[in-house]
Amino acid sequence: MAWAPLLLTLLTYCSGVSSQPMVTQEPSKSVTPGGTVTLSCSLSTGAITTSNYPAWYQQKPGSAPRLLIYQTNNRPSGIPTRFSGSISSNDAVLTITDVQAEDEADYYCLIYTGSSGAELHLSLPKELGCLWNRNIFIS
Repeated sequence: MAWAPLLLTLLTYCSGVSSQPMVTQEPSKSVTPGGTVTLSCSLSTGAITTSNYPAWYQQKPGSAPRLLIYQTNNRPSGIPTRFSGSISSNDAVLTITDVQAEDEADYYCLIYTGSSGAELHLSLPKELGCLWNRNIFIS
């Protein structure tokens, strides 16, 4: 059975205010079905730690975002174990093992940076902000 190429898109919000923390994600990668892919997310103001409570969301066209990972490495019920979160080299990392066709989606990283008040940084859909597209091809 031939696999059609799939595209996972990582979307990153582009802020016009340089003093604001900015979340960035890495360039394109390729992965074959059944393979493993890691998506990383960094913060312009410093290292991401467990105190930033990194979270990852997956959004498919026409659907609401779905929480995959919260508080660095916790999965809500119903999320397959092939999705895992971690922190590596000061970045938040989402690892997807045994990549499947249904993994084609947009992936968003959410980082908490507030101390006294809530301050969250989330990549935004195209209609809401300036984006850089980061693609992962599955072929």
